[in-house]
Amino acid sequence: MVVMNCSAIDTSLGNANSESVSNDDPITRCTECKGKATPVSRKTVLLMLKSHLLEQAMPGSYSFCAASDCDVVYFEKQGGHSFATDDLRIRVGVKVKIDPIPVCYCFGFDESHIREEISTLGETTVPAKISKLIREGLCACDTRNPAGVCCLGEINRTVKRLSTNR
Repeated sequence: MVVMNCSAIDTSLGNANSESVSNDDPITRCTECKGKATPVSRKTVLLMLKSHLLEQAMPGSYSFCAASDCDVVYFEKQGGHSFATDDLRIRVGVKVKIDPIPVCYCFGFDESHIREEISTLGETTVPAKISKLIREGLCACDTRNPAGVCCLGEINRTVKRLSTNR
């Protein structure tokens, strides 16, 4: 079993909202919204798709679009295949606005856990709990998180947003 080293992952990736695009832009862009996209493994895509769509996930290089206002989750630029939120078995936290809003797919934390702790305690222990579990080698972000990366960046952005909105 391969254990993902989440502590070595750059968790600073922000929301991949649209930016100006030039033809010589080396950044992968969503085929729908033209926002920045990040590479994701075909394995992750297959693990997220509803079973009747598995055969449509052709071999190729897939990317994940994290733009909250874009319905596309995965796309394969060369073959033109794309998959939207309704094509997945799970809710994609950056794409939904109604609870439960998942933020940690390995350990089951959603935005309401963070919101409730901040409301009652003035702070949240969720990032520390997740960090401890990651140090113990118990995460599987590469396959459980639809973005295929560690959730701590998104967790920290969520904590900051919810703390500011108090």
